[in-house]
Amino acid sequence: MESGKQNEYAAFEEKVRRTVYLDNLSPNVTESVVRTALDQYGTVKSVEFIPNYLEPRNMPQCALVEMEKEKQAKVVISTLSEFPFMMSGMPRPVRARAAVAEMFGDRPRKPGRQIRIRWLDTADPDFEVASKLKQLVKRHATETAVMLKHQLEKEEKLAKQQGETLKANYKKYEMIDSLMADGAARRLARCYNLRVSDDSGPSNFH
Repeated sequence: MESGKQNEYAAFEEKVRRTVYLDNLSPNVTESVVRTALDQYGTVKSVEFIPNYLEPRNMPQCALVEMEKEKQAKVVISTLSEFPFMMSGMPRPVRARAAVAEMFGDRPRKPGRQIRIRWLDTADPDFEVASKLKQLVKRHATETAVMLKHQLEKEEKLAKQQGETLKANYKKYEMIDSLMADGAARRLARCYNLRVSDDSGPSNFH
């Protein structure tokens, strides 16, 4: 029985070494976006977004990405640490580092480990420290919520601008294709003594 638990935990430790922790993700990033972005470094086995329980909207901003091999995970961490890496066109560089066991909510119990829990009495010296930590966490949560709201507003505005630019460019290409198809481009080229490339290649004016 104990041997089975050890084997289970050993397999879990191998999974941890193959996993990359991504932070500073935009809320607009989805699993398919993460897979597409990291597939260039190797095979992505799984993507698990970590719930953000400190925010009222519970939007994940970090994820655990398991690669097929430990070497691939190291390449991802090295590359993203050295160069700015954007996802979903958001101006928010994604951070990457090696995952640790405590990041996994479904991690198996480590053989031989014991956890002891006790209540702190108000007279206990550690009670004041715990109270200060509790207040600090509340303040941090409030500050993070304000910052997140500001970030979302900027990213939603940027996403809207990117969408409008994409539509405008698409309409331009449609117009060019239409001009080439009905011969208007060639008539204009003859009028202004310009040469238009043939239909076998890209449509260019010279």
